[in-house]
Amino acid sequence: MRRAALDLFVEQGYVASSMQAIARRAGVAVQTLYFTFGTKRALLTEILDTAVAGDDDPVPTLERPWVARALAAEPVEQLRLQARAAREIYERVAPVLAVMRGAASADPEIAELWETNNAQRATVQNHLIEALAGKTTLRAGMDTTTAVDIALALQTPETYQFLTARRGWSPERWEHWVADALTTQLLPA
Repeated sequence: MRRAALDLFVEQGYVASSMQAIARRAGVAVQTLYFTFGTKRALLTEILDTAVAGDDDPVPTLERPWVARALAAEPVEQLRLQARAAREIYERVAPVLAVMRGAASADPEIAELWETNNAQRATVQNHLIEALAGKTTLRAGMDTTTAVDIALALQTPETYQFLTARRGWSPERWEHWVADALTTQLLPA
């Protein structure tokens, strides 16, 4: 049902995709869709959460194994692990975020979901950058707030989509570019 909904959201847009159309695409009764998810917004939220996590396990991002590995790593390796995780997440979640971004202007609940997602990304980056600053000094003149801003700017879903979908970069090329840029921007020369 999630796959059918996402396919329809991508093809027609969130607003134009009815629960009836999603149920038809999924081959289930519309009552089953409502029973399982309740609302179209709840369905989109679950699609987003599953795409970010990569599974159905209710484990917050900061408790995921990749975060523990990044936090335990030396500074340059931490930034490389962060870039790899961002790439892996964006490979799964980019279509969902594009749907949300498109629907946010027409639907206040989706706008709220979009803002929540942005705030969650900032929380994760803040946690990672605070840990980085606890391991090493940051580049001269760099404070953690600015470092978080740089990490967020380099790893926006919009930049990922622009470079991979519009400019033809492979996801791996994007990952390496982000890791190099983070290292150059955040760590001492």
